[in-house]
Amino acid sequence: VLLSYIVFWGSLSLSIVLYRLSPFHPLAQYPGPTICKVTKLWGAALAVRGKQYLYLEKLHNTYGPYVRTGKSPLDSCTGKFVIMVWSVWEGGRNPSTPPSILSMVGDAHAKKRRVWNRAMASLRDYDPLIQKRAAQLLARLGEQPKGTAVNLELWFELFTFDFMGGKPFGGVFEMLQQGKDTDGLGDRIRSFMAASAILGPIPWIFGLLDLIPMVGRMVQEFNDLGQGLATRRIETGAIHTKDLWYHIADEEGHEKQKPTLQDVTSDGITAIVAASDTTAHLLTSLMWCLISNPECYKRVQQEIDDIFVVEDDLVDFSKHQQCVFLSACVNEALRLFPSLPVNGTRQVHLNSGGGRNIAGKYIPEGTSVYMPPYVLHRRSDYFSRPTEFVPDRWLPSSDLAFEHNASAFMPFSQGPANCFGQHLARREVQAVIIFLLKAFEVRFADGFDSAAWPESVCDFLTATRGPLLVELKPR
Repeated sequence: VLLSYIVFWGSLSLSIVLYRLSPFHPLAQYPGPTICKVTKLWGAALAVRGKQYLYLEKLHNTYGPYVRTGKSPLDSCTGKFVIMVWSVWEGGRNPSTPPSILSMVGDAHAKKRRVWNRAMASLRDYDPLIQKRAAQLLARLGEQPKGTAVNLELWFELFTFDFMGGKPFGGVFEMLQQGKDTDGLGDRIRSFMAASAILGPIPWIFGLLDLIPMVGRMVQEFNDLGQGLATRRIETGAIHTKDLWYHIADEEGHEKQKPTLQDVTSDGITAIVAASDTTAHLLTSLMWCLISNPECYKRVQQEIDDIFVVEDDLVDFSKHQQCVFLSACVNEALRLFPSLPVNGTRQVHLNSGGGRNIAGKYIPEGTSVYMPPYVLHRRSDYFSRPTEFVPDRWLPSSDLAFEHNASAFMPFSQGPANCFGQHLARREVQAVIIFLLKAFEVRFADGFDSAAWPESVCDFLTATRGPLLVELKPR
């Protein structure tokens, strides 16, 4: 009997491997490593280290713009693909969980998107909260002992959690005041994201996760967190301003059907998870880029000094938009260090009539298409000097000649499902940098290996990074 089982499973496994390597496989025309064509377990192994984005870059350098990375996934780094692929295609979703803005498609996505767009329609509504948290950040940084190394990465993370906690739920964390993440929220989110990244390449295992006590506790902690925040927000109401909850809960009554508490809570948690760590990553990578490039640092600081002559000007957010070179630096940091190095996938509908022709390439139905921003942003045929920090490439008045393909720039995704909070994130980041560089001279701390910092960046669905140790000198 045992021999029969061995023969059966061995024959089945061999036939699957031979089929996936055969010319009869729907993706046979696309090149890629043999191991990738046979199994996605390699993806799980890479995800443990968080270096998938570097491996994908290596694959594209070897095989070209289209690489087969699994039995059905296809990885592309061509600009023509971006606009055509990043529309709302149906993808896999666990039907037992409430749909979020990240997984909805079709009419459901359009309805949810309409609500979120209302929440982001007036960015000025969030200016008082940005100002409050940025001023609080500066005050806490000013309290640090002179001559000591300050971990800006940590303080940026505390700032973004406090801002995002205030935006959907009316202000609940107060991490800046405490100077630390007392409840370990950041660690819990990163653990959850890392587990999702590792298990993502092997989705069949998700059905077994409920059998693992540690995973069950992790999910329950997230549910408890959301319920607790929602309960507090309902009890306090919208204090001082119309916060994000006010809009996603449709407290103004725009929609025919009110969203459920479960839906609103899910959206609020999504906002915190999606925007806090990603914005902290942008702030940290931007400051690393500026300090590493003293000429750019001086230009940004001079621009800030010219526009904000007196301290009261700092709270005039209309003037923030005049910082053109700072905005270019933000774009360049997003290009070099996107917060989602690999990003998600788009999947050709099953039963779609055989697949789709996209940019001259046939994509069979059921194929998941990856478009890794990290790889796209560092291709020399789209961006000249692709690994260098050159903000001038984003200035229309620049007299430098650049190869610059805007269709290959997708730090916030593209199409109807692009990031609804991207303009708020930019507003938030520019405000923090303006406040920071107006108040302090910032340089790398003695003994800090700044050249090694990019190696600390890991991809666990969203990017994580190591400490950024600096010395602050009041101006």
